[in-house]
Amino acid sequence: MAHTLSSIGSAKSSTTLRLDSDAVMVARIELAACFQLAAQYGFEEGICNHFSAVVPGHDHLFFVNPYGYAFSEITASRLLICDFDGHVVSGEGKPEATAFYIHARLHRLKPRVKAAFHTHMPNATALCLLDGPPLLWLGQTALKFYGRTAVDENYNGLALDDSEGDRIAATIGDADILLLKNHGVMVAGESIAEAWDDLYYLERAAEVQLKAMSSNRPLKPIPHEVAQRTYEQMRAGDKESAHAHLQSAMRELRRHGIAFDQ
Repeated sequence: MAHTLSSIGSAKSSTTLRLDSDAVMVARIELAACFQLAAQYGFEEGICNHFSAVVPGHDHLFFVNPYGYAFSEITASRLLICDFDGHVVSGEGKPEATAFYIHARLHRLKPRVKAAFHTHMPNATALCLLDGPPLLWLGQTALKFYGRTAVDENYNGLALDDSEGDRIAATIGDADILLLKNHGVMVAGESIAEAWDDLYYLERAAEVQLKAMSSNRPLKPIPHEVAQRTYEQMRAGDKESAHAHLQSAMRELRRHGIAFDQ
């Protein structure tokens, strides 16, 4: 299902960039932790899903996972750094083709998106296979995403050129969550921690919705006024909560001896 990107190559040797600053290393470690966490929770699908993050201090560069590795194999040093024009600036290997065309275009066209996580995680993807609205406003966890989602109704095959990446970027608009019908999800965050937090809770919201739907009993939606107020309450502390969530998860990885930061 994965495709290598034959057109991508190494950057010219004359390229000189400072890619070892403290901020860059922190981002490497945080992003590697997210891959390991996604593997722990079963959010990945083989070697076909991909996370990216803009390199701190270098808005024209982004981290992405190399082709051919499961999420559980990703460590800080294994991450690639690519530019938007198809060059691997740092790291060994190449990105998977759809990873490059989706993430390069999303980061280039949406500068607010500092982290972009694309998965086929089972529960959220299952909602994307249903006709009609994927995520319903039934439970408190779902309200974290109230007014923050967009839906791509037009599945268009694999993203193997710039046009599909451009289409996805246009469809997400100002939303943070893009539910891709017949496909999967894209989570766009202002930070790596916020993207991880949204990815985790999106799958939890999808899981409980599917369980409720499987009961074949009537669903009880939350009124708009209550949903909007609850969303605003949640968003007031989301950045701090997301950071604490990722730090806690990283401590758990270390406690279990998972060497993501190498």
